[in-house]
Order: sequence, then structure tokens, then C-alpha cells
Amino acid sequence: MTKPQNLKALEDILEYSFKDKNLLITALTHRSCLADPKVTESYERLEFLGDAILEMLISDYLFKQYPDKKEGFLTSARSAVVRTESLSQISKEFQINQFILISKGEESSNGRENPSTLEDVIESIMGALFCDGGIEATTIFFNKFILPKAENISEDKLKDAKSTLQEKIQAKGLLSPIYQTISEKGPDHEKTFEVAVSINNIQIATGKGKSKQEAEQNSAQKALDLI
Repeated sequence: MTKPQNLKALEDILEYSFKDKNLLITALTHRSCLADPKVTESYERLEFLGDAILEMLISDYLFKQYPDKKEGFLTSARSAVVRTESLSQISKEFQINQFILISKGEESSNGRENPSTLEDVIESIMGALFCDGGIEATTIFFNKFILPKAENISEDKLKDAKSTLQEKIQAKGLLSPIYQTISEKGPDHEKTFEVAVSINNIQIATGKGKSKQEAEQNSAQKALDLI
């Protein structure tokens, strides 16, 4: 488990010094640590806040960057930037995952490499930054770590995946894709949806997202990669 004295190294990576160090510690604390009587809170509340801030910042960026694009395109673009794979990659690339506070049991089960956990911590750090330094501190983090992912995505990858899949399937003379929600996990305020897309009654791919629409877009994009 990471010790508090190592937080200075993380602050150097973040290029931000927390006034309230406990906020950063909480942002790094996995729920597996709650078994320790000395630990009273995990990162989940800060993750909830950071998720909302991240969605706002990326939505604002895309809205201004693509003034002629419709809602479906913008949703697909946002999903591409903030999907689990993208955020977990940031955590690994900058070695933020090495600072996560997890139990020995979670550590032994390779929890420090769990993409969902790595995504959560990026969002919880954004929540902590907002609480400690306001939207300015959070935006600096966004510009350094998140924005390059948005700028590096080609416009081809930002097409509305559902519409593109529909066009390709119709061109082949097949029935329209069918989307089915196969799971909803988490509390009401931070659910994760998993949706399967089927073509001619054959399941092609599944995708996850913080909303059904996002999960559908992700499943459509995975289907496009396969057909």
C-alpha cells in the first residue's frame, strides 16, 4: 500500500500541490481498504464528482471544436475520449496507478492493473482537484492529461458509430442492428451499462458506458471494428 510520504512524487506528476493532502489520499483509496478500521472513506464520492466535471469539460471542448456536428457525433466523440480504455491508459502512462491505495488482497489479484479502477482514480483525482483548487486546477489537469486524447483522435473515429453501422448493415441487405441492455451495475447516481448489439439475431459485440446511449455507441464501434 502506498504511504502518504510518497504523495509528493504524485503531486509532481500532477504539477499541483494539494492544500488538503487528505483529499488526495481519499482520491487514491480503493474501497478494498475500508476493511481497515482506520480508513473511513474510499474514492467513490470524489469519483462521482470528477466524472461529472470530466463530462462537462470534454463536452464543452467538443461542442466548441465541432460547431457543425450533431448530437450523435458529439456523443460518440465523448465516449471515445473518456472510455475506460483511454482513462486507464493515462493512469498507466503517467504511473498514477502506482499510487493507488489498495488492500493486500486486491493487490494480489492484480487490482492495480484493473482498467475500471484506473479509470475511477483518474476521475476521483479530478474531483479532489476541484475540491482543493476549483475548476482552474481541474482544467489544468484536463488540459495536460485528457485533452491530448481528444486532439489525437481522427475525425473518422469520431463518426456516430451507430449511424455508420446502420449504413454498412443496410448496404449489405441485412436487418437493422438491435441493441439490448444486458447489465446495469452500480448505484443509481453512477451506473455502468453494458449493451450488446446483434445483427440478424447474432450478437456481434458488447460495449459499456455511463449511459445506455454511450454503451450503445461503444458496442456499435466495436462491431464496426469486427465487420
